[in-house]
Amino acid sequence: MDIENLTKNIKTKLLKNSFITNVKIEDKTYLHLKHASHDKNKFHIKLIIYSNYLKNLNKIESTKKINKVLENEIRDYIHSIQILIE
Repeated sequence: MDIENLTKNIKTKLLKNSFITNVKIEDKTYLHLKHASHDKNKFHIKLIIYSNYLKNLNKIESTKKINKVLENEIRDYIHSIQILIE
């Protein structure tokens, strides 16, 4: 899967949840190209998620909810994920 399709899938899955109002996704893979663990088939992404509901949870609980929604993508296509809740 390429980054464009991955981004579309992530955005679609996250926006299906009524508690998320918007999502921005940044590809940060370029920052990790020289790492020994770099895999050209896995990406480093930054998610900026807009959600009042998630903002009211603690960081661990909000991260668990996002990770559950993106379970397959994290397993198959994401090497590193940074999540910001706004």
